[in-house]
Amino acid sequence: MVRTGEWVDVENGWLDRRIFWQDDIYALELERIFARCWIFVAHDSQLPEVGDFLTSTIGQDAVIVSRGEDGKIHTFLNSCSHRGNRVCFAEVGKARRFTCNFHGWSYGLDGGLKSVSRPQSYDGKSNFDKAKLGLHPARVESYKGMHFACFDPAAPSLEEYLGDFRWYLDVILDNDEGGIEFIDGNIKSHLKCNWKFPAENFVGDSYHAPWTHGSALIAMFGKAPTMRAERSYHANVNGHGWEFGLDFIGNAATLNSPQIIEYLRGQETKFAERLGKVRSRMVGSLSSANVFPNLSFLAGHNTFRTWNPKGPSETELNTWVFLNANAPQELKDEYRRGVMLTFSPAGVFEMDDGENFENCTSVNAGVVTRRQMLHVGMGLDSQIDHDELKGNVYQSQINEANQRAFYQRWADLMGAETWADVPVR
Repeated sequence: MVRTGEWVDVENGWLDRRIFWQDDIYALELERIFARCWIFVAHDSQLPEVGDFLTSTIGQDAVIVSRGEDGKIHTFLNSCSHRGNRVCFAEVGKARRFTCNFHGWSYGLDGGLKSVSRPQSYDGKSNFDKAKLGLHPARVESYKGMHFACFDPAAPSLEEYLGDFRWYLDVILDNDEGGIEFIDGNIKSHLKCNWKFPAENFVGDSYHAPWTHGSALIAMFGKAPTMRAERSYHANVNGHGWEFGLDFIGNAATLNSPQIIEYLRGQETKFAERLGKVRSRMVGSLSSANVFPNLSFLAGHNTFRTWNPKGPSETELNTWVFLNANAPQELKDEYRRGVMLTFSPAGVFEMDDGENFENCTSVNAGVVTRRQMLHVGMGLDSQIDHDELKGNVYQSQINEANQRAFYQRWADLMGAETWADVPVR
């Protein structure tokens, strides 16, 4: 039995540093978190037509995500059933089939085995059954255009997994009748850090912003932003979390584009009619969020990001820009430029964050260092009741409530033999 209580003490706000460094803990994460949670794999707009595909990873399992002949999104292992070779080497494209370059086994857009080279070589005693030799599939379920995959047949539905956090996701996914679309392309980069550091940063760490990004904010605007505790919150459900103010344009303003502010102001009444007053104030606000385990986003900046683990001390970051599908093309170009300025490998904010994430990881190489606990006790007594906000709500976005919820969910999953043992929080 895994004794996760030794690693995470949420009640008192302590974390064991070993969870960011040890190989055996990382191996268990791949098994009990990434192999059985719902992991974001694609948005509808990335795969609009039959045959469109992209390749990604779920944990360290390589996968192909494709639009099948049935019009549905399929996700399956990118590893041939014959000798295990990678079947598809392209990051994105259009295909009719996926054919392994080792022995010529060919698979359909749904992952099913379609043909093999020299089929006459498989006689009646070869135990060859096409129906059983397709690329191993994951379950795929969707929420408002966002497709998630899960390899655990016992996992709850995506709807149950997200729970009331869907109410928050609608702030960005459904503030316009046309929904969102991903702007073509993505930025892929690598960080020498444990995947949990950036994920927990986005789930709840506004504390760092005025300090870490202070010089960049002063250079851009002459001052760092002021965060008002009485108008800001942490909210979490099942380890998913969003820290936010109700300032409407705080994040969007850092993109340094008058056109973006003008667009948001022009849509303000429409947002309120669709979402209600409180949620409409979150659309472009100072905020950050994470869908457990590794899908983060910034409202206002309009960027989704995934933190894909590549070992206990390396993370692959994928960054996309999204916008309401009905928005004009010139606005989409403005958001793309704004994200490049702020949250790209050369962005003024991402360089600050990446350095912190990498140093938070590398310093734990020390034996004595790893024996020291980390403190995440800010706001232990700050939970409140709120008439409108869903889930577990805490006063002030300067808080560590969402980070504690993130690590509690991590510990629940790491310590559970099956999904039936994972509590709803």
